[in-house]
Amino acid sequence: MSLNTRPWRTTLWVITVVVALGLVVSSFAHQLTIPFILVQIVFLLLHGARRYGWSGIAAFVVAGLLISNILENLSIATGFPFGNYYYTGDGKIFEVPWFIGPAYLATGYLAWVVATVLLGDVRRGSSWLTTIGTPVIAAFTMTLWDLSMDPTLATIGHNWIWEDGGGYFGVPLGNFLGWTFTVYLFMQVFALYVRSRGPQPAAGPDLAGSRTRDLASDLQGVVLYGLTGVGFVVAYFIEEHTTVTDATGAVWNTADIYETSALVTVYGMFFFALVALLRIAQQHLTPAPSATSDERTTVSAS
Repeated sequence: MSLNTRPWRTTLWVITVVVALGLVVSSFAHQLTIPFILVQIVFLLLHGARRYGWSGIAAFVVAGLLISNILENLSIATGFPFGNYYYTGDGKIFEVPWFIGPAYLATGYLAWVVATVLLGDVRRGSSWLTTIGTPVIAAFTMTLWDLSMDPTLATIGHNWIWEDGGGYFGVPLGNFLGWTFTVYLFMQVFALYVRSRGPQPAAGPDLAGSRTRDLASDLQGVVLYGLTGVGFVVAYFIEEHTTVTDATGAVWNTADIYETSALVTVYGMFFFALVALLRIAQQHLTPAPSATSDERTTVSAS
């Protein structure tokens, strides 16, 4: 069955609602975070298959898992590209917890959707500006998530330890540069695949219908990206305010960390989501393409 049929579209909206509720609920019940990451993967697969086909979204998944895991393990061993750190806990693939890859994919795909709204989606034969520019925007959009997340999960939660500390509440600048580089790399691989072997752009008499479906698809991804940041704002209001010490002995006030995380979320993640939503609204309110002047001339002459 085609993924463009009404039952599949309805199923995707149901999953979108489930993920949206999960992102809000897990803001208060952190033990549900990993299970909902897996639900987000289901969203990614169905949503991505509708836009790029099964082979296209498979390319996104493979590139994301391989490149993120290779570079994370490389950084743990050598310090490049993120810096010197290590993960605590068990369940690792080499030195990286198994759920890190799915987390890259889940949020990375939402960042990708935001980027396609802001600059343009990559299709077969897309311009080089879109093919390169969209992964760049997506990489920065996803790094905003890490700006909000890293000090809370590393410095406060000790899910991973920055051995040399850093000026951003114990997190080094190199980490964020490494994030942008890593995400750009796997999204650029995906963009090149789609440009070469992805689906053709919608055209012809079905343009108006395809345009409507694309706007709905964009809306799903952008809303979920924005909701991904809700937990960081909630944490500012509900988490205990105390002090924590990083691996170098620097002492940080958790209230400052939570407040900064909330600020980055509101003026970073929420802002990008808002701009994308306004772009979607603008496209929705723009009249669909009408007949060309040549077609109108032909009609009037007849």
